Amino acid sequence: MPHTYDHGGNIFDIARQLGTEPSDMIDFSASINPLGLSLMVRKAVICALDSLVHYPDNTHRELKQALATHHGLSPANIAVANGSTEIIYHLPAMLPGRRALIISPSFNEYVRSLLQQHWEARHFILKPESNFQIDQEALEHALAEGYDALYLCNPGNPNGTLYTSRTIEQIYRLCIASGTFLVLDEAFMDFCEDSSAKHFIVKGDNGIVLRSMTKFFGIPGLRLGYALSSSTLAERLEAMGGPWSVNTLAKAAGVAALQDSEHNQRTIDYIRRERRDFYDRLSGMKQLKVYPSSANFLLAEITGGMSAMELRDRLIHQRLLIRDCSNFMGLTPQFFRVAVRTTEENERLVEALKRILT
Repeated sequence: MPHTYDHGGNIFDIARQLGTEPSDMIDFSASINPLGLSLMVRKAVICALDSLVHYPDNTHRELKQALATHHGLSPANIAVANGSTEIIYHLPAMLPGRRALIISPSFNEYVRSLLQQHWEARHFILKPESNFQIDQEALEHALAEGYDALYLCNPGNPNGTLYTSRTIEQIYRLCIASGTFLVLDEAFMDFCEDSSAKHFIVKGDNGIVLRSMTKFFGIPGLRLGYALSSSTLAERLEAMGGPWSVNTLAKAAGVAALQDSEHNQRTIDYIRRERRDFYDRLSGMKQLKVYPSSANFLLAEITGGMSAMELRDRLIHQRLLIRDCSNFMGLTPQFFRVAVRTTEENERLVEALKRILT
C-alpha cells in the first residue's frame, strides 16, 4: 500500500472521489495566497521554458542574491531547497543527537522526519485556553531534561499564534543555555515579516530559520523553500540536497515573486482585511470558538457535538474542503482550520457552516 501524507491541499484526490474537477472545489484546507501567483511570476515562468534544455544553475546564485536583498542578509546565509519540507527531512541527519522536543500542536512532518532518522520525539503541548502561548518557565524545565533539538513554528501552525521576536530570542537563549539546537519554522512569516527572528539566528550555529515560498507567493506546485542560518550551517545543509534539487522554473518564479513588491503588499493588505472579517463572521456563530491568527488561516473549535471530520465530510458534498485538525498533537477532534480566501469564497463557507451547525 503506498504511503500517504495527511495534510490539507489534497484537492485532486477529493475531486476524483466525487467524480468532479478540482476547479469545481473551493479548497480551504491549504493556506495559499488567494490572489494567486503574480503576473510577474507567470511571465518569468513562461520565459524560463526555453532554459529547460539545460540543467538548472546548481549555485542558485540569482535566487540567493534576490533572497539576500529581500531579507537584508548575505547570500552565504541562505540554503535553497525543493520546499522547506525538504529541509525538514534533511535536518535530523545533519544535527548531532537523538532527542527532540516539539512545541505542539505543529506541522506533523517534524515527527515523521525525526523518526526516519531514529530520533526520539517528545511534545511540549500548548493549551487552547491560553491561546497557545508558551510558558517559558515550563519550557526551561522541559529543556533541562536534555534535548538536542527544539522545533517551533512561528506563526504557529495550525493555530496562527504569533510570538514576538523578543519572545523567540528569549527561547533561543534558553536553547543555547541547555545545549539545544533551535529549528524555527517561519513558513508563514511573510504575512508578518517584522516579527522574524532571522537577524539574530544567523549570527550563530545554534539555530536555523526555515522559510517557504509556496504559501505567500502562491506557488505550491513548484516547490520552493530555503533556510536562513550561519554560513557554515547553510553550506552543510545545501550540500545534503544533492545536485539540481531545485528546478529552473521554481527558481525563476522565486526571483520574480520577490521582485513584485506591489503584488506582495496587496497580498498583505488583503489578507489582513479578509482575515479580520472572516474571523468576525465565524466568531458570530455560537457553535464555534475561533482563535486569533497572524497567518492566512484560522483555527476553529466546534463547541457542539459534531466532530471536525463529520463537518468536513458534509462540506465536501458542497464542494468545500476544510482541514480536519484532529491529527494534530494537543487538539481534540473538534478542531478544524480554514484558509483565508476571497470575500465571496469566505462568505460561501460561512453560509454553509450556518446551515450545518445551526
